[in-house]
Amino acid sequence: MSAPLPAIVPAARKATAAVIFLHGLGDTGHGWAEAFAGIRIPHVKYICPHAPNMPVSLNMRMSMPSWFDIYGLSPDADEDASGIKRASENVKALIDQEVKNGIPSHRILLGGFSQGGALSLYTALTTQQKLAGVVALSCWLPLRNSFPQASASSANKDMHVLQCHGDADPLVPFMFGAQTAEKMKSLINPANVTFKSYRGLPHSACPEEMVDVKRFIEKQLPSISDE
Repeated sequence: MSAPLPAIVPAARKATAAVIFLHGLGDTGHGWAEAFAGIRIPHVKYICPHAPNMPVSLNMRMSMPSWFDIYGLSPDADEDASGIKRASENVKALIDQEVKNGIPSHRILLGGFSQGGALSLYTALTTQQKLAGVVALSCWLPLRNSFPQASASSANKDMHVLQCHGDADPLVPFMFGAQTAEKMKSLINPANVTFKSYRGLPHSACPEEMVDVKRFIEKQLPSISDE
């Protein structure tokens, strides 16, 4: 089930930080790589992997790019626990690869949209790798009832999280996003969780949101003196 190599926006100069961003269901990393190219910061490398193809229960078992199976998008829907954990291990391997490339994990920011955002939150809470933070767009926390136990040994109790959600989202309800932000505040330092809503925004991103994302990345991944 190997997926093609990630879409990458290289740093304009020496990369001293990285953003790993996971796309949503049925998408690829290419569109997000283009979006980040539009808000790029010179010392940051952007890595947008592609999910493998798999049958998705939510879409009548049709095969499409997906990080794990989805049965429903409500807070009480059943979840693909083994698939979520397996996908999370793959993301941790991507982080390890960047560490081998010379970027320490605390200079790596994880992010994603919708299903990808869900996976980024889950991974950040369950990894031993200390991360710079998470950008979670239009998403939720998977397997939330496994917390706080699942994050007991997390290295990211003080990480900064920017969570963004459109208040007109017909797919992942806005309330699900707001509840997720409250749950996150109970698991990590609540002062470091920012939840931003966007009036009239459906299940997508918008220019105002991308500016907020850029500011968050600049703050969490400032340039360092040896560049």
